Amino acid sequence: MNYLQAIVLGLVQGLAEFLPISSSGHLVIFKDILGLGEIPLAFDITLHLATLLAVVIVFRQRIGRIIAAVWRWIAGKTTGKASGMATAPDAGDENLALVVPLILATIVTGVMGLLIQKFLPPEGARVASAELLITAVVLAATAFIKPGDRGPARIGKGRALFIGFAQGLGVFSGISRSGFTIAAGMATGLRRDLAGEFSFLLSIPAILAAFLLSLKDASGMMANVQAGPLLLASAVAFVSGLAALKLLMRVVRSGKIAWFALYLVPVGLAGLFLF
Repeated sequence: MNYLQAIVLGLVQGLAEFLPISSSGHLVIFKDILGLGEIPLAFDITLHLATLLAVVIVFRQRIGRIIAAVWRWIAGKTTGKASGMATAPDAGDENLALVVPLILATIVTGVMGLLIQKFLPPEGARVASAELLITAVVLAATAFIKPGDRGPARIGKGRALFIGFAQGLGVFSGISRSGFTIAAGMATGLRRDLAGEFSFLLSIPAILAAFLLSLKDASGMMANVQAGPLLLASAVAFVSGLAALKLLMRVVRSGKIAWFALYLVPVGLAGLFLF
């Protein structure tokens, strides 16, 4: 891999990771175009890790409040036990209310991801292109979803499991993780901004788990990719991902996420005919 190829893949990853157009699907297609099909999965995961940093930066305040809320609950529970009085989570704390849904959704995603990767073969560019069309249909359907009003306290276990299932489908190369999870959140009545925020908070444990599982492939990655291009690709993915994430959140709040289907349809059809 040369530096120009690294820049292209980093830019593709950064933009497509957050825009609901499937980063994995685009990486599969562009690696095929650039003749880089031998690059292992660990390279993709490393780029995902770079974009994960963008998520942490954009949602740093919410992440900090969640951690603080959990800490207060643990401290209160410990104090309650010491004094002989039972304590319960503050039902009015929306940050604490996000914890259980995030955990449940993450569990569903993890189980689905392991099963899909174990029993289904790797996908090529043609299959990824077909899946981009499926993503386009899901995004287009959001145009018909009425704006929801459910906040963090009203996500509930059932909605969390459904969104986790949607994220699990993102294991398929051409299925947009962000597109499917945001669409699932909107379909279950979440506020648009919460659907987007929950989607990206949910990506944090998913990307970290995928990175840890890919470490066994680290030696293979470095055998095919030099450190320089890898670092450059990661830096480009971070910067472009930061810009794309801020843009997408504005689009989600405006209810115009369906517009991305207009891009995915021609790209998916072109991929079917070219590969």
